[in-house]
Amino acid sequence: MIGTEFLKGSGLGNQLFCYISARCIALEHGYEFGTASQQEFANNIHSNQGMYFMDVDLGKEITPEMQKYLKRYDEKEDRVFIGNATHDMTHGCYISGSDEHLLNSIEDDTIIYGNLQSEDYFGKYKNEIKSWLKVKPEFESYEYTRDNLCIINMRGGEYASEPELYLDRRYWLNAIKAMKKIRPDMEFMIVTEDVAAAHKVLPEYEAHHFDMGKDYVTIKNARYLILSNSSFAVIPALTSDTVQYVIAPKYWARHNVSNGYWSSEQNIYSFLNYMDKHGRIFTADECKKELEEYKKKSALFKRLNKKPEGISKSLQMLRIKLIYADYMIKKIVRKIERETGVIHEYKGL
Repeated sequence: MIGTEFLKGSGLGNQLFCYISARCIALEHGYEFGTASQQEFANNIHSNQGMYFMDVDLGKEITPEMQKYLKRYDEKEDRVFIGNATHDMTHGCYISGSDEHLLNSIEDDTIIYGNLQSEDYFGKYKNEIKSWLKVKPEFESYEYTRDNLCIINMRGGEYASEPELYLDRRYWLNAIKAMKKIRPDMEFMIVTEDVAAAHKVLPEYEAHHFDMGKDYVTIKNARYLILSNSSFAVIPALTSDTVQYVIAPKYWARHNVSNGYWSSEQNIYSFLNYMDKHGRIFTADECKKELEEYKKKSALFKRLNKKPEGISKSLQMLRIKLIYADYMIKKIVRKIERETGVIHEYKGL
């Protein structure tokens, strides 16, 4: 048996990735599939209703007693220590790709832990995943499925206090501009767990937080999507039968600060298109090729998993302060623009 555990407090996107990757790995090797801590599935800070809008087969229940006899495997991690934030200097910035051992050599009777978000783990089983994650008919919704409507999934919450992570207004405006090139009559609506934060970044556009299920199906059934660097929207984009074009931030969780590395490489997906800080669009294949070239030349990758010391450390700590100062200045400017009417607020229909 191959299994995974739903860790307490984990977001739905993270849990779904662990679920589909572990199940696909089990399927690929002909092993039975199971899950531990099933009561934690789809219960987190955003919802405590469980997976009410899907009937998901979680496989065999792995009890605490069973876990004592199963082997544990932790997905391989690579990190770079860089002055993006205190987190990235203390714990490292997660940059890992897929783990070859998981793909080729994992043994039976193992419970696996990790990020588990690489398409290498699940890509060949997309049709199966659609059937595993089928929304119940009573929760399915096509209310916001229109040929000229783009759904923006904006992540707020704890992201809003992280300058290296929280996407700037410029990213959203560039993505909106790109969507309007596809359809000049394109309209936009935000789906988010944090309407207040969305209003500060893009006050011109309608923003909603319905509930976890309707947020999910609204994203899944969109024709066009602009995503944040959050795992929540990736699975509905993967399983969508309606989506035609998706834009996501290049370099994913370090879109704001990267000079070529990804956080993480696992988040380069064949079904997404990636926008850089200048508004240029790249395919997944282009991103992968560019990253491989970066790895060959980058001094950062030569210091993989090693913390900087001495002068190098001091310079990286200074970089953190500069990034934070730039972020605070932008917040002040946006507030002034909203209050003076430079940015017009959405007033409803």
